[in-house]
Amino acid sequence: MSRPFRLLLGFVLGAALGLVAWSSFRETTWLEPFVTGYIQPFGQIFLRMIFAAVVPLVFCSLVIGVFEMSDLRSLRRVAVKAGVYTLVASGLSVLIGIGLVTWFKPGANFDPELVASARSGSAQAETIVKQASQAKSAMQAIVELIPKNPLDSAVRALDGEMLSLMIFALIFGAALLIVKGGRTGDPLVRVIEGIRDVAMKMVDFAMMIAPLGIFALTFSLCAKFGWNLLWSLSKYVGVVVLGLAIQQIVVYGLLLAIFARRSIWRFLFDIKEVIVTAFSTASSNVTLPVSLRVAEQNLGLSKKVSGFVLTVGATANQNGTALFEGVTVLFLAQVFGIDLTMNQQITVMAMSVIAGVGTAGVPGGSLPLIVIVLQSVGIPAEGIGLVLGVDRFLDMCRTVLNVTGDLVAATVIDATELS
Repeated sequence: MSRPFRLLLGFVLGAALGLVAWSSFRETTWLEPFVTGYIQPFGQIFLRMIFAAVVPLVFCSLVIGVFEMSDLRSLRRVAVKAGVYTLVASGLSVLIGIGLVTWFKPGANFDPELVASARSGSAQAETIVKQASQAKSAMQAIVELIPKNPLDSAVRALDGEMLSLMIFALIFGAALLIVKGGRTGDPLVRVIEGIRDVAMKMVDFAMMIAPLGIFALTFSLCAKFGWNLLWSLSKYVGVVVLGLAIQQIVVYGLLLAIFARRSIWRFLFDIKEVIVTAFSTASSNVTLPVSLRVAEQNLGLSKKVSGFVLTVGATANQNGTALFEGVTVLFLAQVFGIDLTMNQQITVMAMSVIAGVGTAGVPGGSLPLIVIVLQSVGIPAEGIGLVLGVDRFLDMCRTVLNVTGDLVAATVIDATELS
């Protein structure tokens, strides 16, 4: 039985049994403690095993990716292409989302009781609003991209400091390239390559229990929320999912056909293991090791291009997050009856694109940034409480688009480098 099939089987069984448990036992007092105490820990063990390898893998992959460019001009060329791709793809995704919200108006005529409930807030919503209020200014955020203590950034990488660690890795890799002159076989380079290979092997260990971990994560989600996960906000969820599908099939399909001469359907088949992992874990960082292996083995991409683009993209190229944030802000504006001016809608679009670059690649990482965007255009920040019930499912969906977009970017850039 192939690994993608085992992952898919774990997801399907987890979803089916979780829904059965929710349908049959949701009124009991033992279901939630059982899920929390005995099922969910297996999913957390799986995630922790992969998270343990993410920081050394990201650092070493970026350093080696820069070093293998052989010269700084190649690095600059690939970096510029990746930056342009990110801005264009994220901009298109936000435009699609905003267009769909404007057309379908999922927030119009919303249940007044739900609106009142959102205004009263919840513990989780209040926490997210508090996190947003503690956000740094734009200039301070730019300053802190350069870490004064790289080890501290590494320690806190999975709590939002990943971007500063990546900046340090890029600087370190460029300095290594200049000092060592691109010489292969250098002892320091071999050490870094060795750490990267060990981190990948750690991921292989984690993937041995991936079907069980994915089963536990999916079962826990479905047993807790059941069909209510989608029903209460089905129109909003439908707009988000439709926007993600259009970006996935139409936009990415055109980019692959024009620049890489690839079929989107064959491409999606080749990366099916990445898709299942991303959907099940809702984390770009967790999926990164799988993406790196699939890019090389299934897509046949150059290791130096895919290693650089995918590692940076796990944090900096999140088209699904950008689309989700744009849709959510306009949806909540409709819920609260706030008409945004054209300038405010442009602000929402710009901030959604920027937020897609800086969002932590972990479950729920985009929520504080949505609150910042809400506050910037005068929408009650407590409205975030309305979408918390379906955020986990939408997080799973947008993570699929995020990691697919990274692989599309790597494929397009690799094809242009070869041409």
